[in-house]
Amino acid sequence: MIPPEVSVITPARDAARFLEETIRSVRAQTFPDWEMIIVDDDSTDGTSAIIEEWAASDPRIRGVRLSPGQGAAAARNRALEEMRGRYAAFLDSDDLWRPEKLEVQVGFMREAGAAFSFTSYSIIDELGVPVGRVVKAPERVTYRDLLRNTIIGCLTVMLDRQRLGTLRMPSLRQHEDLSLWYNLLKRGEVARGIPRELACYRIVRGSTSRNKLLSSLHMWKVYRDQERLPFFTAARCYVQYAWNAYWRNRTWVFP
Repeated sequence: MIPPEVSVITPARDAARFLEETIRSVRAQTFPDWEMIIVDDDSTDGTSAIIEEWAASDPRIRGVRLSPGQGAAAARNRALEEMRGRYAAFLDSDDLWRPEKLEVQVGFMREAGAAFSFTSYSIIDELGVPVGRVVKAPERVTYRDLLRNTIIGCLTVMLDRQRLGTLRMPSLRQHEDLSLWYNLLKRGEVARGIPRELACYRIVRGSTSRNKLLSSLHMWKVYRDQERLPFFTAARCYVQYAWNAYWRNRTWVFP
């Protein structure tokens, strides 16, 4: 069997509320040569049944179940182990892609010879309504850039496994995706930005990513424990990170 060009990596835990819409956004892609690996992290709602139903209707969709639950990092790593494609693309179970996302990004990767790319994305609320905010992708991001501004949205990232080798996220409670980006960029890679809005990041009340205090504490641990930055260097990066995060998040409003 000829492997697909792109493997879509999707961790899912108690994701029944949004998962079908996420899957539909992948199936609507104008670039058809993909597989979608959905890792059910021991969900207790209807997530497993949704995955089974869609996998039965489309052979490009595969489901894997982790039990007991192990967290997003373990779920993504399991999908990375299972992937057969050249390119890994990441999409969480409540986020969405524009129909042209894979076509544009694969074309960019091929033409530019990029090993690591990402795109602009918009913010939507729980109902899928835009909140009036777009996070714009800069032309390029280096390791030093990313220390100061965590602007790369996981839902937009595409990595060339042939160029980068084995891909694995550190076992962290938060920022495991960011830590992988750091590991790749420290090797001298540059993340190439595509200034087109090709994905939608959904803000969900009560989600781990919305707990800004907890996220900030974990970010400090990433600087000190993962990246092993000296205290004052970490402090400078942290201040810049917090400022940039504030300006990205300032229009995220809930009713």
